[in-house]
Amino acid sequence: MKDVFILHLETSTKVCSVALSKNGKLLKLKEINEDSFSHGEKLTVFIEEVMKKANLAFENLAGVSIASGPGSYTGLRIGASTAKGLCYALNIPFLAIDALESLAQIARKKYPDKNICPMIDARRMEVYSAIYSPKMEVLKKISADILDESIYIEYENLVCLGDGMPKAKEIWLGREIVFDNEILCSASGQVERIYQKYTNKEFEDLAYFEPFYLKDFIGSAKKNPV
Repeated sequence: MKDVFILHLETSTKVCSVALSKNGKLLKLKEINEDSFSHGEKLTVFIEEVMKKANLAFENLAGVSIASGPGSYTGLRIGASTAKGLCYALNIPFLAIDALESLAQIARKKYPDKNICPMIDARRMEVYSAIYSPKMEVLKKISADILDESIYIEYENLVCLGDGMPKAKEIWLGREIVFDNEILCSASGQVERIYQKYTNKEFEDLAYFEPFYLKDFIGSAKKNPV
């Protein structure tokens, strides 16, 4: 059987991450977490580095996957356009996974007996979040939620993670929650689930795919000329 090499891109948050997998196992990983978004400068460089370190030609790729969102509008567009360009040029399948599910896939290995609540930072006290059972069943679908002292209390025995987690930690004192500040978005979280999707031929439409923004992009208001 021919080996299945898949390139995975993560650009939904400030983390810029590129992974390469072989038959559903992580082979190479290159990522950086910076305060400033650097996907435009770093993503293609990381892709080239990962492929070179694996001594693999682009023509050997079976597919490319991305974290589809929610998250940074600009980051998601960069990831999607890069992946689409590669898939179009190489004539290979394009695959996607929710960014929050990808985060939860990483966390479930560290916390096999807890409900998992991945959080991606939104504006003010708002986060993009979902909640998964230890078996990765969806307990709460992805939504944009404003945090308060009692939200998600019905899901406790909970671990919270992601760059939106510090907002929750500030107001959820005394609750049955583990706050993990080490697990952040990473392309490595895509590997196993994307391989399943590839095997099942769950491909995205290359022409019509759009990232999962969840909320409309709100840019800075233009100033009126003096």
